[in-house]
Amino acid sequence: MRAIGIGLALMAAAAFGQQAGAMKTYTSADEIKALIAKAKSERKNNEPTVIQPILRLAPYNTNLEYRASVGPAAVHEKEAEMFYVIDGSGTLTTGGKLVEEKRTNADNLTGAAIEGGTERSVSKGDFIIVPENTPHWYNKINGVLVLMSIHVPRPVPAGH
Repeated sequence: MRAIGIGLALMAAAAFGQQAGAMKTYTSADEIKALIAKAKSERKNNEPTVIQPILRLAPYNTNLEYRASVGPAAVHEKEAEMFYVIDGSGTLTTGGKLVEEKRTNADNLTGAAIEGGTERSVSKGDFIIVPENTPHWYNKINGVLVLMSIHVPRPVPAGH
């Protein structure tokens, strides 16, 4: 009887994991290569960014961002965003003000560009962290830019 109960609990946990986005804590280099190939093949109509999931451990999701052209600028009001450049190069602008700002949901804004801000060349191997409430925009892509990105809920409680 106990074995049946444990089996049912495991099946329920598996079903919940599938519904909520199953936990994934390891991705190999070969899997990353496959995700890049998949993103490239799934890109449609000059879509600026194709996203593939790398890791999941709620509330954190790590994604592969395949950027083959310039997309919109963004502001995440309650999350910092960390990037690692897996491959390629481009220019990242941070700070300044969104142009043609639009709200995409309760916590995020987009814009056609950024006015002002600081431009920085980024390339393979670079790490970047963009604080919450900071406009950011990959305004130049040299061929293809492949990034790892993770959104980090903020703000950190006082005293940390």
